[in-house]
Amino acid sequence: MAGSGRFEGKVAVVTGASSGLGQAVARSLSAGGARVFGVGRDKERLAAALAGTDNAWLAVDLTDPAACAEVVATCVERFGGLDILVNAAGAHTMQHTARVTDADWQHDLAVNLSAPFFLSRAALPHLLDRRGAIVNVSSIAGVEGQAYSAAYCAAKHGLIGLTRAMALEFDSTGIRINAVCPGGMTTPMVQNFTFPEDPDYSLIMKIAAARGLMDPAQVANVITFLCSEEAAAVHGAIYTVDNGKMSL
Repeated sequence: MAGSGRFEGKVAVVTGASSGLGQAVARSLSAGGARVFGVGRDKERLAAALAGTDNAWLAVDLTDPAACAEVVATCVERFGGLDILVNAAGAHTMQHTARVTDADWQHDLAVNLSAPFFLSRAALPHLLDRRGAIVNVSSIAGVEGQAYSAAYCAAKHGLIGLTRAMALEFDSTGIRINAVCPGGMTTPMVQNFTFPEDPDYSLIMKIAAARGLMDPAQVANVITFLCSEEAAAVHGAIYTVDNGKMSL
């Protein structure tokens, strides 16, 4: 967890803040003194996740580009600026590639790739003004293939490409843009996976780490570091946080 005062005076937008990794990041930044603007789909869960803090939240559908712009505008209106954007919201539809519907494909790309782009585009003027930071949450699916996850892998690979492209474009500014690639965590998304019909479980198990699932707080610690001044020299980096899975 962040130490008291580490983010004093900072404002952070965190998507997916109602549960899992996004919630862990929101709470860590808040514990460090940041004012957090949490974003998710469920207003009641957002309120519960950020209860008792000097924070705010907005329940929106991030597959809508206009909603992404609304998030940034509402945050800046509420808190007077923006220093940190953490794109932690995610969606993963597991399906045989030949059975992926148009809607499945569009949804996974919209949540995992398009929303981070639209949020970043809206946030850039404010982040550039304050020499802020963007942290994109990709996945180990962004650096390797995973069975029954064509749309998810495509989106997460794309998010790494977006991170690197923006990092190069804004290299001469004070803004920092990085990505984190988590492995499996004990989050609702992982725990409630719906597997496709007749899967080859030997292929599915290739994504597992020998050390097992991580606590979201362990990954949130890395994200929080990347949001902090301690990471002032980290820009355009892709951090893999996977309990050693990629070392196998």
